[in-house]
Amino acid sequence: MANFDNSAQKHLISVLMENEAGALSRVVGLFSQRGYNIDSLNVAATEDPTISRLTLTTINTQAKIEQLTKQLHKLIEVVKVQNLSEVAQGSQVERELMLIKVRATGSHREEVYRTADIFRAQIVDVSPSIYTILITGDAGKLDGFIDVIGRDRILEVVRSGVIGIARGEKVLSL
Repeated sequence: MANFDNSAQKHLISVLMENEAGALSRVVGLFSQRGYNIDSLNVAATEDPTISRLTLTTINTQAKIEQLTKQLHKLIEVVKVQNLSEVAQGSQVERELMLIKVRATGSHREEVYRTADIFRAQIVDVSPSIYTILITGDAGKLDGFIDVIGRDRILEVVRSGVIGIARGEKVLSL
């Protein structure tokens, strides 16, 4: 019998599934039916246009994630499932993208520009009083950028949610 740790933790799960109408709804429904929250969700076609890769993050216990993984495998549209959080620490690459619109006027304009440069962010749109900035990285980097810029200057934030891939030779493919 397996020894499960009952503490909830963040899990990054990748799912290869058939790219067809209703497939995403059935995967999300599986989580919803069990009362499990999805913290972030990304889905797009892969190099094979008939297959989509869904990447989601959720916070749950290892035992419940294993149960969910088994149930995901039972859905006919699901081809493969990989819990990237199970691979050794640091053996996956995780990134998130954020577009952030900030007030940039007067002397603050140069300060916002320098801060973006320090965080290796890109200013993608400029108006007389606003910068729209693109930044990628892990959630900590994006949260840190928000803290440094100052919430009082932020007009709008759009985040993609986490995407991830295993490092090295390990691949999730057909």
